[in-house]
Amino acid sequence: MANGNPAILAEGLEKSYGKTRALDGLSLSVEEGTVLGVLGPNGAGKTTAVRILTTLLKPDAGRAEVAGLDVLKQADQLRSRIGLTGQYAAVDEYLTGRENLEMVGRLYHLPKKLARKRADELLERFDLTDAASRLAKTYSGGMRRRLDLAASLVLAPPVLFLDEPTTGLDPRSRLSMWEIIGELVSGGTTLLLTTQYLDEADRLANRIAVVDRGTVIAEGTSDDLKARVGGERLEITVSEGSDLAAAARILEAHTHSDVRIDEGRRQTGATVEGGARLISSVVRDLNEADVGIDDLGLHRPTLDDVFLALTGHAAEESEGKSSDNHQQEVA
Repeated sequence: MANGNPAILAEGLEKSYGKTRALDGLSLSVEEGTVLGVLGPNGAGKTTAVRILTTLLKPDAGRAEVAGLDVLKQADQLRSRIGLTGQYAAVDEYLTGRENLEMVGRLYHLPKKLARKRADELLERFDLTDAASRLAKTYSGGMRRRLDLAASLVLAPPVLFLDEPTTGLDPRSRLSMWEIIGELVSGGTTLLLTTQYLDEADRLANRIAVVDRGTVIAEGTSDDLKARVGGERLEITVSEGSDLAAAARILEAHTHSDVRIDEGRRQTGATVEGGARLISSVVRDLNEADVGIDDLGLHRPTLDDVFLALTGHAAEESEGKSSDNHQQEVA
């Protein structure tokens, strides 16, 4: 913001539902014009945090500001400066695409002519012009999600919250949404994105906050978080009939970390430093020991590795939750 404050700020947010503690001192900060990816499993605290930051829910403790406005004391002013798109497209199925957007404009007290002009601009931007006169109930999932995102942008808000915006979309629709989100950020929009998709956070976010049990347990760039898991891994796949144990011993001589052996895949691997420089030495030693190899390569840690190391939850387990659990997330 102009005064140097972050566009989104949360400090010590707490929220409980009965005996369930949804937020336990959660703190976040998002600089203007950047994307913060909030990554975590179902029940971690993501959706509850978004609801508080968008004035839909009051915290039990803590404070938050968005666009320089207090989410409790200045809620009415704030609502015209933020946009929100959730996991489930909040469109009226019995209105056309254009009517949905015009309705949002009118609810924000835009003059009728301006609301229609804005609707047409957004329909074109989100590639929905050809479907503008069709009822929203005839739209595909990806089209509904694009319409929902368009609705959140009717007032061109400086701050946008996307709560798992690509949940349930097919790969093509996800890529389309990613492109649109990238364009918004390039245009200066500040974005808080909650997601369980690790590749989504990796691709879209400037910084990532990993949330578990209602609090931030790690924060940084994608590279920062990957570095916490360890350095690059050198993986070797030996040829059929070659000595896997010998390959593991050679690799062990080049690293200070534990060497893993997977006999079923005929693979051995370990975390290494200066991996690129090591490859030629390892290949030379393998050749001298007459160990044939089918594949040898360096692999950087993924956000999947980070997620598992920090939370103890496998990403697949979280993503496998039912949509009912998404909807009921005490997140």
